[in-house]
Amino acid sequence: MAARDGGARGARRVEDRRGSRRLSGASRRPLEGDRHAAGHRARGDRHGQSSVMRPKTAATIVVLAKAPVAGRVKTRLCPPLMPQEAATLAEAALSDTLAAVLATRCARRVLALDGAPGLWLPRGIEVIGQRGERLDERISCAFDDVGGPVLLIGSDTPQVSTTLLVTAARALLSPGVDAVLGHALDGGWWIAGLRRPTPSAFRGVPMSTSTTGARQLDRFRALGLSVVTLPLLRDVDLIDDARAVATEAPGTAFAATFRALQAYDDLVRGAGGRYPARR
Repeated sequence: MAARDGGARGARRVEDRRGSRRLSGASRRPLEGDRHAAGHRARGDRHGQSSVMRPKTAATIVVLAKAPVAGRVKTRLCPPLMPQEAATLAEAALSDTLAAVLATRCARRVLALDGAPGLWLPRGIEVIGQRGERLDERISCAFDDVGGPVLLIGSDTPQVSTTLLVTAARALLSPGVDAVLGHALDGGWWIAGLRRPTPSAFRGVPMSTSTTGARQLDRFRALGLSVVTLPLLRDVDLIDDARAVATEAPGTAFAATFRALQAYDDLVRGAGGRYPARR
């Protein structure tokens, strides 16, 4: 999805074979999280809308993610972070993403997970295991397993809001639209959606490169799909990305975790510790 491992609101563009125009404005068996502590509830106001005002969509939202285990996630943040710190930051990003999804009314909320669920899993999220070897295969299988109109995002954009998700869903369900795609700042993409299953939409598209987003859009076009492009977002890959996203979305769990890690680093270095500077 993103170029390596996903803004401002603006006009959306729909592209098709007729040209371009602007639109206005672990187990295959599903498992549901049973945790519902206050810290893991959907924070509707922070993610754009209160639960009372949430519009309902007919699309399913899928989050494709790895379980936040040290040494398996956010390894490009190490150094300067230690593996456990990177995993803690990844868990916060995943929690923020799931909170935004929970705050969005939709047909289903699904986590396609590589690994085992943990205490971080909130109630209201179905869990299915990822299938496939390469990332393009895993994305394709997630779409196949869920079916119907689907939006798929990763957990690298903790700044994602309910407003953005609703915008994406409305675009996907607009007459004449077959797909949506949101590019990431590093050249990848942070969200993709299909109106109906299209087996060849992702398979064979090179992932984790600086041209992944452009190639994915080319694939959609080659299949004759009418595509709406969504706002550009920065995904968290390197430490500078983490700092920028924490600044952009200061009210997120991700930002709070990043600030805590920075404060701890300052304390350790001030005491003559061996941790390297993270700025």
